[in-house]
Amino acid sequence: MVHLCELPDVPEPASNKQVGGDHYLQFKIQPWDVWEEYGLDPWLANCVKYLLRAGNKGPAVEDLKKARHYLDRAIERAEEAEGA
Repeated sequence: MVHLCELPDVPEPASNKQVGGDHYLQFKIQPWDVWEEYGLDPWLANCVKYLLRAGNKGPAVEDLKKARHYLDRAIERAEEAEGA
């Protein structure tokens, strides 16, 4: 018979914790949930991340510029793929 005190520790799900702040945990939906649902590539995923956190971790304009930077790269890649 196994006693409860002998059960191994069950790790907390990654979605229940955050390293480096709590700016994502204050919301019901994490950015990575959006990325996974939509199958976003790294450029669009980071764009979404910075748009969602804008103003919740530091100045909003900084995150908006980061989002624009990733969006610019996503546009470049799409144009390259389409031969534009």
